[in-house]
Amino acid sequence: MPDRGGGPTGPRIRVGRPSRRVRTLLMTLGVLAVLGMAFTMFAGFWTDWLWYRSVNYSSVFTTTLWTKIGLFFVFGLLMALAVGFNIWLAHWLRPPLSAMSMEQQSLDRYRMGIAPYKKWLLLAITALVGLIAGASASSQWRTWLMWVNGVPFGEKDPQFHLDVGFYAFDLPWYRFLLGFGFAAAILSVIAAALTHYLYGGLRITSPGARATAAATGHLSVLIGIFVALKAVAYWLDRYGLAVKSSDFKATDNWTGLRYVDANAYLPAKTILFCIAVICALLFFATLWRRTWQLPVIGFGLMVLSAILIGGLYPAIVQKFQVQPNEQAKEAPYVEKNLKATRDAYGIDGTKVTEYPGTSKTEDKTKLRDDVDATASIRIMDPNIVSPTFQQLQQIRNYYAFPTNLDVDRYAKDGKDQDTVIGLREINLNGIPKRNWINDHFRYTHGYGVVAAEGTNADSQGRPDFTESDLPSKGDLGTYEQRIYYGEKTTMYSIVGGPQKEIDYSDDSGEKTYSYKADSGVSLSNPVNRAAYAVAFGEPQILYSGAIGDGSRILYNRTPKERVEAVAPWLTIDGDAYPAVVDGRIQWIVDAYTTTNGYPYSSRTTLGDTTADSLTASNNQRAVVAQQNQVNYIRNSVKATVDAYTGEVKLFQWDTKDPVLKTWMKAFPDTVKPKSEISKSLMDHLRYPQDLFKVQRELLTRYHVKDATTFLSGSEVWQVPDDPTNKSGSAVPPYYLSMKMPDQKAQAFSLTTTLTPNGRDNLSAFMAVDAEAGTSDYGKIRILKLPTNTTVNGPSQVQSQFNSEQNIAETIRLLRGGDSEVEYGNLLAVPLDGGLLYVEPVYVRGGGLKYPLLRKVLVSYGGTTAFEDTLGEALNKVFGAEGPTTQPPDEGEDEGGGTTPPPTSTNPTVQEALNDAQDAFEAGQEALKKNDWEAYGRAQKDLEDALKRAEDAQAQADRTGGAGGGGGGGGASPSSSPKPSSSPSGT
Repeated sequence: MPDRGGGPTGPRIRVGRPSRRVRTLLMTLGVLAVLGMAFTMFAGFWTDWLWYRSVNYSSVFTTTLWTKIGLFFVFGLLMALAVGFNIWLAHWLRPPLSAMSMEQQSLDRYRMGIAPYKKWLLLAITALVGLIAGASASSQWRTWLMWVNGVPFGEKDPQFHLDVGFYAFDLPWYRFLLGFGFAAAILSVIAAALTHYLYGGLRITSPGARATAAATGHLSVLIGIFVALKAVAYWLDRYGLAVKSSDFKATDNWTGLRYVDANAYLPAKTILFCIAVICALLFFATLWRRTWQLPVIGFGLMVLSAILIGGLYPAIVQKFQVQPNEQAKEAPYVEKNLKATRDAYGIDGTKVTEYPGTSKTEDKTKLRDDVDATASIRIMDPNIVSPTFQQLQQIRNYYAFPTNLDVDRYAKDGKDQDTVIGLREINLNGIPKRNWINDHFRYTHGYGVVAAEGTNADSQGRPDFTESDLPSKGDLGTYEQRIYYGEKTTMYSIVGGPQKEIDYSDDSGEKTYSYKADSGVSLSNPVNRAAYAVAFGEPQILYSGAIGDGSRILYNRTPKERVEAVAPWLTIDGDAYPAVVDGRIQWIVDAYTTTNGYPYSSRTTLGDTTADSLTASNNQRAVVAQQNQVNYIRNSVKATVDAYTGEVKLFQWDTKDPVLKTWMKAFPDTVKPKSEISKSLMDHLRYPQDLFKVQRELLTRYHVKDATTFLSGSEVWQVPDDPTNKSGSAVPPYYLSMKMPDQKAQAFSLTTTLTPNGRDNLSAFMAVDAEAGTSDYGKIRILKLPTNTTVNGPSQVQSQFNSEQNIAETIRLLRGGDSEVEYGNLLAVPLDGGLLYVEPVYVRGGGLKYPLLRKVLVSYGGTTAFEDTLGEALNKVFGAEGPTTQPPDEGEDEGGGTTPPPTSTNPTVQEALNDAQDAFEAGQEALKKNDWEAYGRAQKDLEDALKRAEDAQAQADRTGGAGGGGGGGGASPSSSPKPSSSPSGT
């Protein structure tokens, strides 16, 4: 530049190109960055492939991958071609000369600026829209696979008489295609209009015609395609009415046609379809007429028709035809909804029986023996006693039990009994010293099953263990006890290499072990090690000397996680539970097939419907849903996960489910036939909780079959809140061996109570036969109580229990010091026309902070008892105890509550009781010090003292002894010491 004055210019600085060394360095860094990103992407893909191959479900990975890739490229290419072609065509149809105007002169600068880069710009735009469209399409892999593999349901909808499979499998794919077509048409119109404007085909301020004939024809055809697609949309909307959700006062999430849909919307959609077709033809006609006058008029007519015919007319029909006589108009459509909903949720076979709610027997003492025959009442609450399992059976700090234990059935003395079961899983937080080697190489697995009788407790309120200690021993026999896969096992482990694992410790010292199975992915390959080092963000995997020949990495170790991964088309039940089957610990996982395309069936939200007081406190129990809104569900698959090898097996359970058949076509050889379920596994299969919770929610409205009653809402029920805690969430269903009034023997069942909408009294009791392999499995029975009488519901029973003076005083004593009282599951059992309620009460006492069973609440027919054992409480309620056991004026108030009985004055009994109290206190001290040897001696002394007290009392009592029978719970003489009433509260 020339010097313009203003002082000296100073030395000139020449900015040159970087040196060759700098350019080489920058290029090297760039290449390394690209290679790093590429290897990171490769690591994720490669580790996924290795994992699926390790579990023998590589076909799931490849089928899903190729489907996504195919959809990505096909629809990405289609979108790129559609947009790119219309940009090219608009450019090709540009006028040879631009008009002389300020507008065109301004555009000339832009045209000249992009002229050298036109091809690159076209490629960039088409690539961008193609990538976006392809990514969106690849997410529809489930929709594609269901459409291409769909099988008929064999049922037709009542309106259009099409197979249900059309709505479940075909309609979602057609809607995706339609949405893709709309997107392509809109983007093409925008791209073509901008190109025409840039090159003079469209003019906003220039004199003369606003568009050239070529631009007019091009854009008219594109808009005509859009309107033609709208016509197709109107036609599909007709069928969409059968699966359309709407607000209806009879129920939430109503699905299907109502009177206004069938008589207003349906004809309106047909008329709008015809108008849209005519309008599209008018746009296509501009290729010859070169004017937009008729198409614009047609388009305006279509919009006006959509407002009048599609909006105003249905509103008039609803206002003046439906509302004045709603029940008569809606009844036929409600009946269709009732039938479809009951079919879709598997509740069509529900048996509803009238139940009086009050006992027919005047002398209740005769009912005492009937209790044991009616139900095996479980007083061990699996959701309360986990800390007790932890304290008594943890053995080492690096073991832990799940927050919620499980209920299963195991045979003892030739008879099945309800059993509370949990696995001693690895707990990394309890490792003495945390480091990478300890976390991932040494502390790799849990050890052993711990089980206890569900219907009994020992004399101190502890679980009566049937399988315990380390290694575990008891009634379950010999089995592989190592647990490498479990609910709490969320960290990866590297096993089988040079580094030995800690197996367990006993009196002779610490035992080591090396993993023997072929589970996991081999790390002997350096490429695999590098991939996992990147994928897990842990560089030590690449170079650690603890990894060598035979090393394998185990991850995705929770049962639900593994089943969800190998079957991504299934919805997973929130509660996986363990069972000892054929010498192995197997996790059993229930899985569901779902759809939201069942015509006329009302929708439900799985996340809300399956929530209860347990999921509120333990999110791990939440359902894993592939789609949250559904209106069809089946427990179609029973899955197992081996706790040692991690092997996943999927078994077909519902052999008639068309959704499962569709997925089995899409993923052949992944689901084994039902016939391969062994007898020993069948013994532990049960009806799943989440399905039952969905069904009970639906049955609060759909237990009625009459449209008039349904519309009136007079028979609406609700799931009551859990009265045993303050979460405000629904009461969970409970597993219980019991018999309903029409059953001849007890059956393992899943039960719940229901109350009227907005009220707390009982309206119904619901149970399903949960024992797999029986003829009645899955049969739902509802005992419907009369509306003209009031029977206490769960919250009322709990309130009555809490309000009785003597019981409240006893609770206050139990809470003495720093003790806490916890209420267990409030079980309800139908008995002789009435409802028997049983609730165990636990105390966390002193410094131990784990719950022990101290009391049992029993309520029947307005009479309440609160005793040390279930047997004593039942005796009290049914008046089965002798009059000398406890005089009414000393131990019973008007509401039936009891106070602790007086201590016997017999010197021999008193001496034995004093010895028992000393032994009990010695045992508590030993527990605090973790002195198990001293604790064992104290327990033996306590048992000996109690036995001497019982023998002395029996000899002194003219009636032959007082009370402990009936139902377990650690029955003891009425004069036995009551540790729960001691100052420590323990």
